Amino acid sequence: MSAEIEERLAHLERLTDELNEVVSAQAGEIDRLVTRVQMLMEREATREAQGGGGVVLGDETPPHY
Repeated sequence: MSAEIEERLAHLERLTDELNEVVSAQAGEIDRLVTRVQMLMEREATREAQGGGGVVLGDETPPHY
C-alpha cells in the first residue's frame, strides 16, 4: 500500500469511530426521551382519569367564575 492510501484509510477509520460515538450518544438520548415521554403520557392519562386534567383555553372561563 502506498503511504497516501494508508493515510486515507487511517482518516476514514478515525471518522468512522467518531461517527459511531455520535450515533451511540444519540441513541442513548433518544432512549431517555422516549422514557420521559412515556412517563408524561402515563401521568396525563392518570390525571385525565381522575378528572383533573382539564386545560383552560383562551376563550373559556375558568371554573371558579
